[in-house]
Amino acid sequence: MAEGPELSRLGLIGLALRRLAVGLGALMALLLVPAGTLRYWEAWGFLAALLVPMSVVLIYLLIRDPALLARRLKAGEQDPEQGLVIRMGSLCYFLAFVLAGLDRRFAWSHVAPAVVIAADLVILFGYALFLQVLRANSYASRVIEVAQGQQPVTNGPYAVVRHPMYAAILLIFGAAPVALGSWWALLPVLPLVLVLVARIRGEERFLAEQLPGYRAYLERTRYRLVPHVW
Repeated sequence: MAEGPELSRLGLIGLALRRLAVGLGALMALLLVPAGTLRYWEAWGFLAALLVPMSVVLIYLLIRDPALLARRLKAGEQDPEQGLVIRMGSLCYFLAFVLAGLDRRFAWSHVAPAVVIAADLVILFGYALFLQVLRANSYASRVIEVAQGQQPVTNGPYAVVRHPMYAAILLIFGAAPVALGSWWALLPVLPLVLVLVARIRGEERFLAEQLPGYRAYLERTRYRLVPHVW
């Protein structure tokens, strides 16, 4: 009787580690191949700023909330419109990382080391916010859905903005080009903001229809992404 949950947990660990290895491998290729060199210290610092907090989040979820880890590993939006939004977001990430690598190869930008390190710290702060979101919301799936028994989350970062996870993503991705030593790689950040706006609007429409109590939460919490802005 005890083997089922243990096997399930081991399966989660294996899937999570495979996803992590594939994601980091792809990211390394997107950065280092266009850069044409392994001597790209900003890229290695950026990868470390990703790997350390991602490992912390993985360990936390394995210990405290394996069900949430399973939700975070879920992929594939059922709504075609949201599927398009996800693909557009992926294109923004792709362009930013390739641009950063090309910038390193051709030396288009000159970003001071102190500024690069400051951007890495912003990324770490973004992941700290991301972890707070996961601690507050055990239903934070990667796809837009409503689970049985789910209730609106109104505490923690959700008391400040409706979508703190997207705020964390914006912090991480907004700082990433600078952490990679590239000003030109900031160009895809503006389209990503538009992608996040489309994602948020679609998610709120769905939750207002499907999640009891969510309309009251929308009325109570005014700002979606950035306090006092939107």
